[in-house]
Amino acid sequence: MKDKTFYSDGIVNVCGVDEAGRGPLAGPVCAAACILPVGLEIPGLDDSKKLSPQKREELYEIIVSSAITFGIAFASVEEIESLNILNATFLAMNRAIEQLVPQPALALIDGNRNSGISIPSRCVVKGDSLCADIAAASVLAKVTRDRYMLSMAKQYPQYGFENHKGYGTVQHYAALHDYGPCPIHRPSFLKKMH
Repeated sequence: MKDKTFYSDGIVNVCGVDEAGRGPLAGPVCAAACILPVGLEIPGLDDSKKLSPQKREELYEIIVSSAITFGIAFASVEEIESLNILNATFLAMNRAIEQLVPQPALALIDGNRNSGISIPSRCVVKGDSLCADIAAASVLAKVTRDRYMLSMAKQYPQYGFENHKGYGTVQHYAALHDYGPCPIHRPSFLKKMH
């Protein structure tokens, strides 16, 4: 699955970067960066959105134990509000990349926007399905964010965060209607509510 084209350029130290939580009404955005050993095959590794929560947890343990290096970072609700979600996502991505040792020569960013990335980078559309490093990063980010939202579910039990992880479901909108927002809701995302 690892994209060989980037190695033929003579760039060996390449990381994959992805995020989780760009769309929810509540909680931080989480990004991860990962460098897997070249040639490592992790059975079942795919875009985290296509995997069951149990499978993601299993893959998370394999990735953290077999990656050459990885980083996971958040941008807070306050940062999302002050910077906007795209810039907050880049902030989280840069924080994750900064944790990598060795530092990569190139970052492969899932999606079509990389203007805010602080090291040389390339966009890979559908990268989490095409590139093992990006797929690994997507799993790390998703599992980490889901774990965070489960901890928030204990703090704010009335919203059902354990079920929807902050995304705009019928249950979540009903809870917002009944209880109003809590400190981890994103005010700018709630303006669309009627």
